[in-house]
Amino acid sequence: MASHKIVVIDDSAVIRNMVRDMLPKGNFEVLEAKDGVQGINLIRQERPNLIMLDFLLPRMSGWEVFQQIQTQPELQSIPLVLMSGRREEVTEKFQEPFEYFEFVQKPFDQRILIDAIKAAMSKAKRRPAAIPAPAAAAGGAAASEDIQALTAKVAKMQAEIDALKKQQAQILAFIKQKLK
Repeated sequence: MASHKIVVIDDSAVIRNMVRDMLPKGNFEVLEAKDGVQGINLIRQERPNLIMLDFLLPRMSGWEVFQQIQTQPELQSIPLVLMSGRREEVTEKFQEPFEYFEFVQKPFDQRILIDAIKAAMSKAKRRPAAIPAPAAAAGGAAASEDIQALTAKVAKMQAEIDALKKQQAQILAFIKQKLK
């Protein structure tokens, strides 16, 4: 039984199949969409653990799908890997470094794909939780600013914790290597 749902939105069947084949067998249920409209509907319906989104899509572009995701707090927290063969088109819409999603340039190999998925999951964890509009408005502008400031501090602290965990893992791997 697959433990993770991944939605792959790409107009190329070759890319969708390639992603499916590169993922470890048995761990993932890969759901496919060939255009942006199918993709956003699939995301809303299935609530996947990861979204792989092509930037250039028919019917609704990857940019438009991304914007739809951003308007819904329950979808914002889903890790996202944006795929494109043309990085410059992506950077016209998004500022680098990409803060809450990962970018992978086509064509890519399995190692690049797996690294991108791991990075997307890490970035999604650092994303501040979305604050529902009515709750923020009830406390007034000052409370909203305080919440935003605290949320930013929490996100910064989480990034520092993640960096320390990574350093600790590297030190542990180094020690294990030396003990062999």
